[in-house]
This record gives sequence, C-alpha cells and structure tokens, in this order.
Amino acid sequence: MRKWLGGAVVALALVLGACSGEQAAAPRPAETTSADPSQGAQTDQQGATALSASTPTEVSIPKIGAHSTLVPLGLNPDETVQVPPVTQPMQAGWYDKAPTPGEVGPAVILGHVDGDHKPGIFYKLKDVAPGDEVLVSRSDGVKVRFVVDRVKQVSKDDFPTDEVYGDTTKPELRLITCGGVFDKSARSYKDNIIVFATMKQTAR
Repeated sequence: MRKWLGGAVVALALVLGACSGEQAAAPRPAETTSADPSQGAQTDQQGATALSASTPTEVSIPKIGAHSTLVPLGLNPDETVQVPPVTQPMQAGWYDKAPTPGEVGPAVILGHVDGDHKPGIFYKLKDVAPGDEVLVSRSDGVKVRFVVDRVKQVSKDDFPTDEVYGDTTKPELRLITCGGVFDKSARSYKDNIIVFATMKQTAR
C-alpha cells in the first residue's frame, strides 16, 4: 500500500490552482512508499482487487458528458504546483505525487470549472451524484470504473485535507474543481467541489 498524505498547503495549492489558473507556493510533497510488485495485487476489505501503478491517460464522466485526456501535474522548480493551462479549460490533469487510479489510496484528478471565458471540463461537476460512474483509462490498457460515493461543496478556508488526501484501505478517487461565488478581487472561486469515488470494476 502506498502511504501518502499531502500537507495542508499542498492541498490548498492544488485546489486553488485548479480553479483560477494561478499557481500557489507549496512545499515538497510527503514521502511515498509504493507496494512491493513481488507481492502482487492487494485486495481491500470489500474484495475489490487493487492494481499496481500505471499512468492514467483519460477520464470520462458519462453523467455530465465530460471526457478529457490527462496530463501529469507535479511541482515546478520553484515548488509551485502545476495545473492544467487556464487557456485550455477542457484539459484535466492528475496529481502525480498521489497514487495512480486503481492503486490503494486516493488518486486525485483536477480540472477547471471554467477558463478563458469558456466552460471547463468540470463545469458540471456539481451535478454529479452518488451512484454515478467515473471511468479512468490507464497506459497499461486497463479501464478502471469508479462509483461516486458522495459530493461535497466546501469553503476553501475549511478544505478537508485529511479526508481528501489521507490514506485509504482501498482504491479511491477524488475529483476536484471550484464552485460557489466568484471573488473578483482574488480572481478565484470561494469554494471547492469535491467528488469522492471508490473503484468497483476493472476491464481491458
């Protein structure tokens, strides 16, 4: 199992960047520990078989008609968190310091709600509901099906860092974008929309 928990500043930098297109300073992410490949796949408490690491390539949310390739998001040399270009609001990205989708732990995918005066890839993320599915394709040819457990709208001042980025016992997914009121002076939304989902099925 990979153990990973980003610091509060990292988490806030991620969600702020995904919303406004601006980059916020962040420290280096916490150390991670990957599963030993010789031990094979792990099985969570509900019997879903976890996968080994593989780069995610696409994400689809049929309920809202969202589909995007995925670009890796890491840290810049100045330790700011990378985000998808605000000039390409339909581009989503995955945070490459977190587990990859299908591994045990919380994979994280971020996208803009809007940008460049256009709707973004996660413009309708607030309309996703429990039971909806999220499909993530990986470079190893596996497509992972996640089912939404819950959707939360939270103030950025009260971002639930541990709940979003803390260790889990099974493969999970977080989708993050902005919502709520747009603060013109800060050029950013005041809230975050967070989708929590759990892996239910894999296929090739």
